[in-house]
Amino acid sequence: MLVQRILTALLLIPLALAVMLLPPTWLFGVIVGLVFLAAQWEWTRLCGVRKRATRAAWLLLTLILLGVLWTLRTHPWAWTLGVAVGVLWWLTSLLWLRNYSFAAAPTRENALLKLLVGLLIFVPAWLALIGMHGQPHGPWWVLLAILIVWAADTGAYFSGRLFGKRKLAPRISPGKTWAGVYGALALGGAVSVVGGWLLHVRHPAALLGMLLLGVVTVAASILGDLIESLFKRQADIKDSGTLFPGHGGLLDRLDSVFAALPAFVIVKLLLGL
Repeated sequence: MLVQRILTALLLIPLALAVMLLPPTWLFGVIVGLVFLAAQWEWTRLCGVRKRATRAAWLLLTLILLGVLWTLRTHPWAWTLGVAVGVLWWLTSLLWLRNYSFAAAPTRENALLKLLVGLLIFVPAWLALIGMHGQPHGPWWVLLAILIVWAADTGAYFSGRLFGKRKLAPRISPGKTWAGVYGALALGGAVSVVGGWLLHVRHPAALLGMLLLGVVTVAASILGDLIESLFKRQADIKDSGTLFPGHGGLLDRLDSVFAALPAFVIVKLLLGL
């Protein structure tokens, strides 16, 4: 499994780098939007929606919403508000983690609730990406946000394997440990500081801000991972899909990113970075 994960990552990383760094913002937004819609398709399955026509209709609704928001992208208040709504959702999701069985029953009402939650997961993350990408040095800030998440995943994996004993959330994700959390925070924070330095954030106070940015981003990424694990357990599904050997589906690869991006953008704005 580890070899599969490494080989898949080696194939995906150059493609991801090209998408983040090469296209103009409008094309970047289109590409990311299509990827997020594909992840939304997997999400509808986790929500318990079986009919393909219903799932396709929900994707069409999401696409229309993205189109409307694209027309508002040049208004800073609209962009900031949309991203902030995402941060508010992720803070609220902590209550869902505490109430493990909430909305677990396979009812239409619960399925609709989870579909609406999907909008709060995907849309703010998309807004965070396109808004940040269009700013000065934006593609590099986008890359840094993604690198922090990748570093957190790597730090969590190896520190968890080496030192992991105390479980983080055994009912939700038995493989995650507190040692993994500490490894994720350490490596993600380090990448954030180094990335800030390379982006000419050189003042000591600003570098401390970069460390805080990295820590908050990593914490949000862990939360995103836990929420998807919770929904998969409620749906009795191991992986959201089989697109990537050793990695699962798109949603399995992007769950941390969806939560990390709004947090990254809002903290970056608050710190003036």
